[in-house]
Amino acid sequence: MKIALAQIAPKLSPENLEKHLEYISGTDADLVVFPELSMNGYKIKDALLEDSFSLEYFKNLKFDKDVVLGAAIKKDGKIFNSALYLGKNLHIHNKVHLPTYGVFEEGRFFFSGESFSVFDSKAGKTAMFVCEDVFSGDAMDFVSEHKPDLIIVIAASPAREFSEGKLLIEEQWDALLKSMAILSGAYVVFCNRVGFEDGLGFWGGSRIVNPKGEVEIKADYFEEQIIECELNHSLTVTQKYFLRKS
Repeated sequence: MKIALAQIAPKLSPENLEKHLEYISGTDADLVVFPELSMNGYKIKDALLEDSFSLEYFKNLKFDKDVVLGAAIKKDGKIFNSALYLGKNLHIHNKVHLPTYGVFEEGRFFFSGESFSVFDSKAGKTAMFVCEDVFSGDAMDFVSEHKPDLIIVIAASPAREFSEGKLLIEEQWDALLKSMAILSGAYVVFCNRVGFEDGLGFWGGSRIVNPKGEVEIKADYFEEQIIECELNHSLTVTQKYFLRKS
């Protein structure tokens, strides 16, 4: 199975579908993954009510391959920061952990999702997380217990805290993604956005980590880019066998 990560800079607007279609048509991958809130832009704030999408909108979208994207979803009078898997069926994960500190204000505008889940996709048992979800112990516990075959993480992670020529947030992400892969025996795909919004610069660095905790491919910093990787199913099977024996 081939996965493509579309590291894009969305507009701060609900008019981002054309960019998605451009990247989807430009790859022969089986699955194309976009960043957090790729359909809206990140700093939505007071425009959230009018710019959020209904689930029906995405149920009516048809692509020639599976697609994961991020969007503000309105449901039952609440608005969620959601990851959507559009394939044979529609699967949705509403972001559970909403950062509301420093430059982040998500808890002021979104409702929290209730839990994590797994579902079947072309890659097998699949789990999705949105950015801050991964910085929680319960996400690590979840993947360790359920051991999905594929973990999809979409993010809008801004660049901050440079030290000795390195980006601290990237080092933190790298440690978390590798831990998830090793604990679950899964491939972990991380798609982060780029671009600037309201004083925030998003660093990109999207990557795919294999079940042994090795980075197989990584995107550039701060540039729109699409990267592709063929998953090795036998590697997933082997790592899960070792986890069962440990």
